[in-house]
Amino acid sequence: MASSVNGQHQPAEIALADLPTDLPAGAALLDVREDDEWQAGHAPQAVHIPLPQLAERLDEVPEGDPVYVVCRSGGRSARATAFLNANGWDAVNVAGGMSAWAAAGRPLTADSADAEPTVI
Repeated sequence: MASSVNGQHQPAEIALADLPTDLPAGAALLDVREDDEWQAGHAPQAVHIPLPQLAERLDEVPEGDPVYVVCRSGGRSARATAFLNANGWDAVNVAGGMSAWAAAGRPLTADSADAEPTVI
């Protein structure tokens, strides 16, 4: 749920522990990290659109209700979530990002078949 802190609008956020391992039906996962971060390791079901490209690639944002947004630690995804919500999406920031995802032992995949997935 969105909130306000010191007059600043804060986007909706979910703790990783509260995000089901299998996304709810109709939900989507958007990863806004840079290409090298994505290639090193990402959630198998995620769609990748780097934050700097988000505004020009809105037509590629997955249809989801909600769209969970993730980055490395939660800062970029919070900005992306606010932007998406302002443009009509039901977006929710994943607190702790992919760092928390990896620490929790959630599945990761890498773009290279011979690479061990990691989070950078």
